[in-house]
Amino acid sequence: MVAIVHQSSSLRNAIQYNEQKVRLGGAEVFHSGNYPKDTELLSFTERFNRLKKQTALNTKVKVNTVHISLNFPDEDKKRISDQLLRSISDAYMQKIGFGNQPYLVYRHKDAGHEHVHIVTTNIQNNGKAISLHNLAKGRSLLAAKTIEKDFKLTVATNKHRQAYQLTPVNALKIQYGKFGSKRAITNVLDHVLTKYKFESLHELNAVLKLYNVMADVGGSGTRIQKNGGLVYRILDAKGTAVGIPVKASLIYNKPTLKFLQQQFTLNGPLKVRHLPRVKNVIDSSLIQYRGNISLDSFTNQLKQKGIDTVLRRNNAGRLYGITYVDHKTGCIFNGSQLGKAYAATGLLQRLTGNVIRQKQQKHTKTRVQKVKHAAPVGHFDAPLKPWFKPIWNLSDIQKGCFVIKTLDILTSEEYQGTLSLELQRDIRRRKRKRQSLS
Repeated sequence: MVAIVHQSSSLRNAIQYNEQKVRLGGAEVFHSGNYPKDTELLSFTERFNRLKKQTALNTKVKVNTVHISLNFPDEDKKRISDQLLRSISDAYMQKIGFGNQPYLVYRHKDAGHEHVHIVTTNIQNNGKAISLHNLAKGRSLLAAKTIEKDFKLTVATNKHRQAYQLTPVNALKIQYGKFGSKRAITNVLDHVLTKYKFESLHELNAVLKLYNVMADVGGSGTRIQKNGGLVYRILDAKGTAVGIPVKASLIYNKPTLKFLQQQFTLNGPLKVRHLPRVKNVIDSSLIQYRGNISLDSFTNQLKQKGIDTVLRRNNAGRLYGITYVDHKTGCIFNGSQLGKAYAATGLLQRLTGNVIRQKQQKHTKTRVQKVKHAAPVGHFDAPLKPWFKPIWNLSDIQKGCFVIKTLDILTSEEYQGTLSLELQRDIRRRKRKRQSLS
């Protein structure tokens, strides 16, 4: 058995995802826990309101919804009865610490393997929240292994886990005309809106375009733009919109512009703690190649580490913007959010090393002039040019000037952020040592 856990700030999205499949015949309301009525007697309003009232007991907790899927391999398909599936669902919820929480179990029929979806909340009756820290990799994984043993199920392997895990890399991209546009767009939105943290429409589109989808508010002066509307479009392989756009209000979970703007506000604080990871991955990739790497090779390096890059170019092909999509943390950052060194211009300079050469030439010229005028008579027979002479051919005084020039350039304030982290630490250490000696 493979358990996949998703945490969300939108109870409505999780409920609507499953209820929509019920209406289309792809799922059934199979079981429930801690509800006042039997499952078959519960109306949609009763199912939803029970969880909604529970989450309202603590409005300070933003991530208050847990959406779980329990997946069973084909070897267990024939032997899993309805009663056994209910017992497994109850046992799982008990073992992860959610046994006293209200929860709904939906049995899905639209996939080749047996699986159920469970929707619940971490807000308890006393208003306190159950900690979600390490839920997926800790309590859930341990519960799944225990249930496999107790119910004599097939032991899940890494191959099983990879088959059931939905990741952007393996998700099917929409192909216009292959199946219903609305259904295809909905499937992508269900995945993206619950997993990724974005603060603007531009950031949302950065990840949607990986699936050939785009959110569009319309051009200036259009009816969509004037009415504050939003449509979703399918893109072809070249990124061009094709077919008829789908209004956001017609999609079951209502991902309208108003809804997205609320998400922008909620997602901002959630992204802050993940920002260092993206910067460290970028820095480590540049350090590895010492800045001698092409843009294509650099983006491939990031992709291998779970970060996609969305490049923006003008009509002349010049790069003017870059967005980083971190699939591991679900965070989307515009380059300028990370700092100048991670935006388009700064990154290109770091890749080619142009910024270092330009600043070296500028500071060398300035420092040589100062040393030339300040040096005692007789110390130099010719103007000092340490950048063009081997250091071993210089006098001791010239060597000292050479070291001072180098440190001055590398420690200049505007230089910070374009050097490797190791070099920055080494520079700071040298400065502290010089200050302690003076």
